[in-house]
Amino acid sequence: MINKVILVGNVGADPEVRTLESGVKTARVRLATTERIFNRQTQESTEHTEWHTITLWRGLAEVVDKYVRKGSQIYVEGSLRTREWQDQQGNRRFSTEIQAADLKLLGRKGEGQQTAPQGSYQSQPQPTYAPQAAYTPQPTPQPAPAPAMPADDADDLPF
Repeated sequence: MINKVILVGNVGADPEVRTLESGVKTARVRLATTERIFNRQTQESTEHTEWHTITLWRGLAEVVDKYVRKGSQIYVEGSLRTREWQDQQGNRRFSTEIQAADLKLLGRKGEGQQTAPQGSYQSQPQPTYAPQAAYTPQPTPQPAPAPAMPADDADDLPF
């Protein structure tokens, strides 16, 4: 199964950064992605902006805290997560967020960002799980060699 999201957009507000009691840092960023749609019949283009909530942990939260501000352009790669909770009236509420695994700072120097080190920033690698049964590759059978042509028929080719 694949759960992967890639977004490039502009940060709509300064990030919300918190440190939990355990000392782990977390950040939440609101990211706007804008799609331009051209209508050939009316010869007009319209824009549709979608807002995304990005959740970042540990090292990625540190990078966001240092270098990302309102208006920053960023690349985020991660996966969708849905949360459920009850509001004050007891209604069930749902929220879909992007759990970031990779972050790249885009844009030019001087666009509201401090100068950040080059490169991308990734979260800690997730554990991988071994299959239940070990796979043992079998040797590939080799094709049998073609039969040799008798020497006396070598000059008498059939075409």
